[in-house]
Amino acid sequence: MRARAEDLPAGRGAFTVAAFGQSFHWMDRDLVATTIRDMLQPGGALVHISDLKTETRSVDDPPYPPVPYAAMDELVKRYLGPVRRAGRGVLPRGTPGDESAVFARAGFCRPERHVVPGGQALERSCDDVVAWAFSMSSSAPRLFGACREDLEADLRRLLREVSPAGRFSERQPSTEVFLWRRPSSES
Repeated sequence: MRARAEDLPAGRGAFTVAAFGQSFHWMDRDLVATTIRDMLQPGGALVHISDLKTETRSVDDPPYPPVPYAAMDELVKRYLGPVRRAGRGVLPRGTPGDESAVFARAGFCRPERHVVPGGQALERSCDDVVAWAFSMSSSAPRLFGACREDLEADLRRLLREVSPAGRFSERQPSTEVFLWRRPSSES
């Protein structure tokens, strides 16, 4: 089934696991958390996955410059305006936080937290960086409409200015995984 999380219907069955990979902040979080909780079997888990935000992505003695994320964000703002896009909407006050409070309000038990270590030095090409930019919901290709090709040309020009070799170095971030469970004692 293809649907927005806000449109998930009741009665689709009981699930063991539901997963969100760096996407939950774009949704009507209270509605979706409650809906998912009701769709899970007792003891089932909502898995919330994201990069560990407290780490630096710099590399010691890198062979290439770092990915110019701040400059890329500024370029996207030139095309889309200063308010960050959020899928089909906008986030005028930035990305919301405190998912813990949202999941607690929905009735999930205190989470288990797991960290999958990153740390590997990665080499990125211009194509890798452009693909990453277009993979983000805040800079998805459809948001640029007829200007998509212009944005891509400007992005590639920016990347060539930062790294004439067309290569970038960065550190693979660790991944933070939270398992929020529906209480087992419910039916």
